[in-house]
Amino acid sequence: MLFKLTGSSCSGKTILAFAAGGQLGKIAVHDVDEVDVPEGADRHWRQRMTEMWVRRALDYQDRGIDLLLSGQSPLGELLAAPSAPLLDAIAVCLVDVADLVRRARLAKRDPGRWDPKAIDAYIGWAAWHRQHALDPCHRPDVIIGNSWSEMAWHRWTSWHADDPRWRTQVLDTTDRPVTASVDQVEQWIIEQRDAHQAGQLPLSHGWAS
Repeated sequence: MLFKLTGSSCSGKTILAFAAGGQLGKIAVHDVDEVDVPEGADRHWRQRMTEMWVRRALDYQDRGIDLLLSGQSPLGELLAAPSAPLLDAIAVCLVDVADLVRRARLAKRDPGRWDPKAIDAYIGWAAWHRQHALDPCHRPDVIIGNSWSEMAWHRWTSWHADDPRWRTQVLDTTDRPVTASVDQVEQWIIEQRDAHQAGQLPLSHGWAS
């Protein structure tokens, strides 16, 4: 099973993934940026890397191990990755934070690296993530336009917000202790595993058909 913590930068995805994964059994934890990120990495690169990580999840799946992955690809990109239907199950959680907090974290993490325009882009990406998590019809062009040619967008572009397969858990880390957020991610993983075992997880094998 593939668990994905997604969202714009500086929401806490990677910290939460490794902390929560360390408390669970039969789960590998990785961050998308473990792979060298090239200068000028774009949408094509992100989508190709999404497919690479899906295949990595399939390798773990063959060994009876889940993958908990942190990165910025949203639910729509994950579902459109060529190999995604081969996964036993998929669950996605949007890790979010208030815009003012994100701005402060970006400035602290990389002092002087980001100009106001670049920071505004991260804030805009975060705002899009929030709406995408609720509704597949919200600005799909943001990820589909000029995308990697192998992506299978048709799998979900006819879905509506009430489709049970379109579900992203939302975790807002604003003003929350890290330990509380870690506990929530851990509980989310346990619940998704239980739902999958009970045959109640909509994004389980066969969802694409």
